[in-house]
Amino acid sequence: MTDAELSTSCIVIGAGQAGLSVAYYLRRLGLEPGEEFVLLDRGPSTGGAWQHRWEALKLGSAHKVNDLPGMDELGLSFTTADHGVPARDVVEEYYAAYEEHYGLQVVRPADVTSVTDLGRDLLVRFDTEGGELELRGATIVNATGTWGAPFVPHYPGMRDFTGRHVHTSTYVDAHDFAGQDVVVVGGGTSAIGFILELEGVANSITWATRRPPEFLDGSELDLEAAEKAVGAQDEAARAGRALPSIVSGTGVPRTRKIQAAIERGILETKGMFARIEADGVRFPDDEFQRADAIIWATGFRPELRHLAPMKLREKEGGVTVDSYRVARDPRLFFAGYGPAASTIGANRAGRNIARQVIAQLSRIGR
Repeated sequence: MTDAELSTSCIVIGAGQAGLSVAYYLRRLGLEPGEEFVLLDRGPSTGGAWQHRWEALKLGSAHKVNDLPGMDELGLSFTTADHGVPARDVVEEYYAAYEEHYGLQVVRPADVTSVTDLGRDLLVRFDTEGGELELRGATIVNATGTWGAPFVPHYPGMRDFTGRHVHTSTYVDAHDFAGQDVVVVGGGTSAIGFILELEGVANSITWATRRPPEFLDGSELDLEAAEKAVGAQDEAARAGRALPSIVSGTGVPRTRKIQAAIERGILETKGMFARIEADGVRFPDDEFQRADAIIWATGFRPELRHLAPMKLREKEGGVTVDSYRVARDPRLFFAGYGPAASTIGANRAGRNIARQVIAQLSRIGR
């Protein structure tokens, strides 16, 4: 993309799994990367949100990355990737090879700050190392995911805590908590991963969850439960409601590592604390647990701040999205949102969204 190219048929915001999947199908349907569609990505490197994950996180059944469409053409697959090295390194390497192979010409780092309606086109403003740029697009595919919008629920006394609040998005290494009393909040695979890494490093680990964790009998996700969870996301998206958690509907695979931890007694939740005090947390039964740090593995929300000028939010708290298209503006499509928010649905959505983009461009004569 050069300074002269200020307009394009489609702008894809985000080059994680969802954005790359859409880009692949746009290219297959005849749009030229860098010319007829432009892919913007905020990250300094390839890999989407995975590039920001902590070093100890490895690929596996509990943290699975699906192959991108057409990845087999490169002779690559996450199924056969080295599960002994950090997942972020594998994803970064594979995504870089994928972008180069298909000539996707991703513009990065490009931090999109706003999307506004110009009437016929949409205007995307984004910050680069060289300053702010503007790009007009006839259509936009928003594939920003959730990593940039960490969610921490409010509990009484949060500001009184003299220790550290750490979210999944800022967690780096278990040794940062050596010899400390740590409370881990959340019932998903990230929380469990933190607990396993902290074992033998932290002085004490307390696991707090709103509901008892559901461990699946097998080491893989229950496909029926996964499809049901995706269906719940789709229903909420169509109704414009805030999206429910995928993990709460699928449970946690009982891998050999997790099963061994259950048997050791390290994965026993105390339920959820009622309030936070200066040096710890207090549970409803008045039991107090001292804490130097609270790790919030409480998930993320869709990152949509840059779309605020478009006034897409409904009174119910979400954005109405039907078959990946935003109800309030047919030029906007959401990838990695609702039913496409998980690895189950992202690749499936890519083809569908690309076809709809082409159809929209045909309707408006672009």
